[in-house]
Amino acid sequence: MNQATSPHRATPKAARIGFFERYLTAWVALCIVTGTLLGHILPRAFEALGHMEVAQVNLPVAALIWLMIIPMLLKIDFGALAGVRRQWKGIGVTLFVNWAVKPFSMALLGWIFVRHVFAAYLPAEQLDSYIAGLILLAAAPCTAMVFVWSNLCQGEPNFTLSQVALNDAIMVVAFAPIVALLLGISSITVPWNTLILSVLLYIVVPVACSVFLRRVILARGGAAQLQALLQRLGPVSLVALLATLVLLFGFQGQQILAQPAVIVMLAVPILIQVYFNSGLAYWLNRRFDVPHCVAGPSALIGASNFFELAVATAVGLFGVHSGAALATVVGVLIEVPVMLSVVRIVNRSRHWYEARA
Repeated sequence: MNQATSPHRATPKAARIGFFERYLTAWVALCIVTGTLLGHILPRAFEALGHMEVAQVNLPVAALIWLMIIPMLLKIDFGALAGVRRQWKGIGVTLFVNWAVKPFSMALLGWIFVRHVFAAYLPAEQLDSYIAGLILLAAAPCTAMVFVWSNLCQGEPNFTLSQVALNDAIMVVAFAPIVALLLGISSITVPWNTLILSVLLYIVVPVACSVFLRRVILARGGAAQLQALLQRLGPVSLVALLATLVLLFGFQGQQILAQPAVIVMLAVPILIQVYFNSGLAYWLNRRFDVPHCVAGPSALIGASNFFELAVATAVGLFGVHSGAALATVVGVLIEVPVMLSVVRIVNRSRHWYEARA
């Protein structure tokens, strides 16, 4: 994964999508099938796991979420924030799309499709929960996989690093208020205590731990040791993600078997949101005469989601059996193929992009 350059920062390297990441959709689909079947065959076991909670936080899911998030945050050098002024136009476009457009456009799409277009085909008691899950998914900009997408479109690595570090810093203070605002607009009760606890558990504490661990590793072994550690932790993060999906779909097995088309219907607003926001960011960068190597990652950062955080928060706010948890997991299911298609569009349109007046 790409890192900023300095004596104490890992050198940017060509990040290529690995075997497991390339076929993430297939692994997710396998976990859906496995979890659903296990939930149907062993309902009491999953019921016991579902009741392992402290302050509305499911302990097995929380442990797996931490194993996902901390290795990803270790890749982020928050010292890169000093370089945000170098590409201020691209930074500004991405911030506008990430924080002023994407959460609100997803709330609107959720209202259109969940409450109206597909309402007759969805469980009535889960409509609010589905919309909440979509909002949670859109309110958290992607962190780790963005480095891969950026490299695949020949993006400027230091811009990508600066933008991701800035987004993560903003998430600490903006995630909870935006989620609460949009849930309130959607007439969904906001459990503030649980929302703040989720922000502390899945943003503040992991960020603090990753910053501390990163500094210790760089001080003792330098960038080479950090890179070696990240390579070893990569599979741990992915296995934790897949195990989380097995648990979540095990908890929701009965509901999915009853209405498998729910996954397809929830994917529709997510797909529209990804293409709309990536296209908007790409077009705005072109209007502001931003170089293509910045516009590409800007569009990708503007479209993708920090689904690990979304899943964790949905589970904390609404429970492992909720429609919100299911909606966030659908985001994981379609993440890789959709983002690869956006990368392909960005690469193939480069001549058009650079033919500016």
